[in-house]
Amino acid sequence: MSWIVFAFSGPVLWAVSVHLDKYLVERFFKHSDVAVLLLFTAFIGLLLLPFIWAFQPDVAAPGAGGIALIIVSGLFYMGALLLYLQALKGEEASVVAPYFQAGPLFGYALAYIVLGETLSGRQMAGGALILVGALTVSLRLDRGARLFKARLAALMLTCGFTMALSGLIFKVFAIQVEFWITTFWMFVGEAIFGCALLLIPAYRRQLTAVLRANTVPLLSINASNELINLGGSIGNRYALMFAPLSLVQAIGSTTTLFVFGFGVILSLFFPKFGRETLSGRELAKKAIAAALVAAGVALITR
Repeated sequence: MSWIVFAFSGPVLWAVSVHLDKYLVERFFKHSDVAVLLLFTAFIGLLLLPFIWAFQPDVAAPGAGGIALIIVSGLFYMGALLLYLQALKGEEASVVAPYFQAGPLFGYALAYIVLGETLSGRQMAGGALILVGALTVSLRLDRGARLFKARLAALMLTCGFTMALSGLIFKVFAIQVEFWITTFWMFVGEAIFGCALLLIPAYRRQLTAVLRANTVPLLSINASNELINLGGSIGNRYALMFAPLSLVQAIGSTTTLFVFGFGVILSLFFPKFGRETLSGRELAKKAIAAALVAAGVALITR
């Protein structure tokens, strides 16, 4: 199976997760800190550790130093998600999303310096088309809007760099050691991040309050959401073993396009669960974005 299928499994499944996140936030987490949401992400991987260990018993293969670095990769990943959620809390998704296009640029620079990865002219052109398409679908310029916001830029640029650094560490060890062993220790890092959050009394109180008020619906919906998100993350990371980091991240940046696509379906058939602007102008913009992404994918997979 082509690496690009695994690479696109990330944005497709993440787009589904975004709509579920929105539903969860609006119904259960309106009065809670965004960090509480990360607790569920942190511990879903913890539940999978025994199964990975049974499948790959030699989890100590990377050595003490390698294990420590992979755990740091998991910490970086969770830290990047926290920065993203903090940015999203104060801004609309359409304002935050364009900053994700910085991720592949950081990824290209880091992969070039550390791994010596280079892209052909065709691959660079394809990656650029994917980025432009993703930017087109997410960019919104309102008259009178303040286009530069220092806090938002700082949060999202740090998020993009941290996510790229996490992906780089994961790729190095997934290739040198083994994919599932690397995934095992990355999940450990994510769980450690979650344990650190639980040490903060305010987060413990908020988590307890939310679970007591909505135990069954919250756990069932959020468990499904985390499994979907996890599937996207594993597919995206698996693609890193076969393709340059910057290209995989460029494909990951198309999440916004799929968010819109699923939003259209919800608006037409399930309006109670989501609404999307369906004006002719918006549809034309998204169609252009889809065409650019398709052209970019055609170039890099030619």
